[in-house]
Amino acid sequence: MLRLIFFTLLVLNSGAAYAAWVKVSDRDEAGKTVYVDPATIRRNSNLVKMWQFYDYKTVQTVGGVRFLSNKEEWEFDCVEERSRSLGLKEFSGNMGSGTVVYTNSQVGKWLPVVPGSIGHTVWKVVCKKD
Repeated sequence: MLRLIFFTLLVLNSGAAYAAWVKVSDRDEAGKTVYVDPATIRRNSNLVKMWQFYDYKTVQTVGGVRFLSNKEEWEFDCVEERSRSLGLKEFSGNMGSGTVVYTNSQVGKWLPVVPGSIGHTVWKVVCKKD
């Protein structure tokens, strides 16, 4: 599975400015489907930035805000095995439809990449780890 995701990201990232969401996982307990945009992968030494998209089957409520999808920019540290959010937008509808109900441009704290998580799968792909 990891090799398939890596191959898909590699092929899609090799084109000039090709932008498309690639499904990474839909096996989340919360009914979340996770997508990444290979065209947004940007490397700077050991750090990799990219956009991820989360689409939910049921309405999520965080801090009184209700949403069905969100788009987040993430940064991964390939050496230290950690990641952080660089910002996000939450949408009232699925797949970014409806209205933007929340935005946050605060850079999050570095957190360890948890083995077996979706973040770990993405980290292994963007950092080219087997």
